[in-house]
Amino acid sequence: MRIGGFQNTSLLDYPNYISAIIWAMDCNFRCPFCYNKNIVFGKVEPIPEEEILSFLKKRKGLLEGLVITGGEPLLQEDIVDFIKKVKKLDYLVKIDTNGTFPEKLKEIIDKKLVDYLSMDIKAPKNKYSKLAGIKADLTKIEQSIEIIQNNAPDYEFRTTFVPDLLKNEDIIEIAKWLEGSKRFYLQQFKSDTSLISSKLEDVAPYSKEDLFKILEKIKPFFKNCNVRGV
Repeated sequence: MRIGGFQNTSLLDYPNYISAIIWAMDCNFRCPFCYNKNIVFGKVEPIPEEEILSFLKKRKGLLEGLVITGGEPLLQEDIVDFIKKVKKLDYLVKIDTNGTFPEKLKEIIDKKLVDYLSMDIKAPKNKYSKLAGIKADLTKIEQSIEIIQNNAPDYEFRTTFVPDLLKNEDIIEIAKWLEGSKRFYLQQFKSDTSLISSKLEDVAPYSKEDLFKILEKIKPFFKNCNVRGV
C-alpha cells in the first residue's frame, strides 16, 4: 500500500466518529482544482503501512475509524489486503473514491470491508472530463453511483463548487442525476494552496451566501444535504 500522508486524529472526516486519516498515493484523475498535488503525482516519501498499523494498534479504544483518501485509494493493487488488516484491529473504515473502479468498489462492499463510502461527483455529465482533467469513462462513474446507492452500508456524494468551472445550473444538474441519494455535500473550493492547475490559485471561492443559496435549491433532491468547508 503506497501511503503518502498521515493524520493521527480527525473529528471531521468520518461523520460522528474519531478517526485517523491516510492519503493513498497516485491518482488516475488530474482534477485542476485538486489540492493534493504531491500525493496525486507521487512526489512524497512513502510511509510504511506497518507504521500505520502499529499506530492503530496502540490507539485502539481511543480512535474509532480510519479514513482512506488520496489520490485514489482503489487504484492501489493491495488495497483489499490492507483494509483486511485494519478491520482485524476492529476499526471502522471510510473510503473516499472518484468512482472509476466499480468492480473494486463492489468487492470491498461485498466483503464487508468498508463502513462508509464518500464519492466525489466532479461535474454534470457534459462537463465531467473537463473537471476530471482526463477523458472520464462515465459508464464506470454511473456504475459506481448505482453500487453505492444500492449496496453501501453508509455513504455520501460530494461536489466541490469550483468558480469558473461550475455554475449554479451545473449543481442543479448533479442533484437531478443523484436524486434520492442518502447524503450530499456541496464543498467549498480551496485556493489557498498549490493546485494541479496553477491558474485556479488566483480564483476566489464562491461566497458563503452563494453556497447556501444553491443549497436551498438542491435540498429537495436528497434525504440529507448540506454545505461543507465554509
